[in-house]
Amino acid sequence: MGGVLQRRLKRAERAMLPLDTFNQLLALGTLVLGIITVALLVAYVFRLEVGAFVGTYGLWLALFAVLGGIASTLIHSGLYKIPPCPLCYWQRIFLYPQAVLFALALLRRATGETLRFVIDSSIALSVIGLGIALYHHALQMLPGSGLPCPATGAVSCAQIYFLEYGFLTYPFMAAVLFSFLIVTMLFVRRQNS
Repeated sequence: MGGVLQRRLKRAERAMLPLDTFNQLLALGTLVLGIITVALLVAYVFRLEVGAFVGTYGLWLALFAVLGGIASTLIHSGLYKIPPCPLCYWQRIFLYPQAVLFALALLRRATGETLRFVIDSSIALSVIGLGIALYHHALQMLPGSGLPCPATGAVSCAQIYFLEYGFLTYPFMAAVLFSFLIVTMLFVRRQNS
């Protein structure tokens, strides 16, 4: 049994994208999501037509975005063996539960107070996660800034394992995702109030 499992794992490793290719695709996706987030924020502030669509399908959009974020973190740490630091774990703590929130809200067709709870919980989790991600990004991009690193083990929060386009890091990707979730939930709240 062990030999069969080992052969399957080796076959799966050969079928994986090279890490550089995966990172470039992830970076491109993050840039696209960032542009969408800025556009949605402008649409929210100026109450543009797109608001009805995002308000109606916002839970689905948020669920897919969260699942993409979860998948990318698990692929990096599980398949590519890139160790997460303590701040990475904290960001995951504020991201992963949102998949459950959105999935349950969609399955139960949440409305009223239940939907309001999901929206408010997502915004709260995302604001905290965004704060951690921005701190983590500053820690990585401003070496010698004096920002304390909470790492106690072998993995430093200041070490950069992923850097694309000279500014895009793991915490920057998390910040973009948390920002997208906040803006999306604002649309859902407006649509359902």
